[in-house]
Amino acid sequence: MAKLALVRHGQSQWNLENRFTGWVDSPLTDLGRQEARRAGEHLNGIRFDKAYTSALSRAQETLTIMLEVLGLKDLPVTKDRALNERHYGALQGLNKKETADKYGAEQVHIWRRSYDVPPPKDRTDLNPEGISESLKDTAARTLPYFYGHILPEVKAGRNVLVSAHGNSLRSIVMDLDQLTREQVLELNLATGVPIVYEIDQAGAVRGKQILE
Repeated sequence: MAKLALVRHGQSQWNLENRFTGWVDSPLTDLGRQEARRAGEHLNGIRFDKAYTSALSRAQETLTIMLEVLGLKDLPVTKDRALNERHYGALQGLNKKETADKYGAEQVHIWRRSYDVPPPKDRTDLNPEGISESLKDTAARTLPYFYGHILPEVKAGRNVLVSAHGNSLRSIVMDLDQLTREQVLELNLATGVPIVYEIDQAGAVRGKQILE
């Protein structure tokens, strides 16, 4: 059986500032780099054959640090926006507390935690295209990529490392763990904490560990 390791990027500057990040690049903090190194240390002993990451720098930097710790700097890496964080629409760049003060805590909670209600799509400097995604929308682009590109590698017996984001990874975990919509809304993935699955040749999950 092969291993699939999912790692949410380390703490970013906008995580620290409690801002909606989405598709905006925000660098890792010093703590985020420490979390990435610790994730690499937790994964020591797994010989990865390939890695995947998003088009966003915080996930890529996390992966780079993990690969340095693992001594796998030359590992083949594929980057794709299908693994990007959920797009938070007009909320991108806004402080979460200030947003709750403006729109009301209940409304912001719905935007953040509902399965299929996206944030406002208003065009802003950080959202000139007027894009916005719910978790359902995120899963709709992440899961086809996972099943079309990543899982086939694991089913073929190769160990794969994925460095991505809270919501893109929640989409994958939701499917692998067969969670309901209600259950996935309660799922929170900590930064820099690897989730390692053992998956057989048929694609069935045979084991799972959270390496804290």
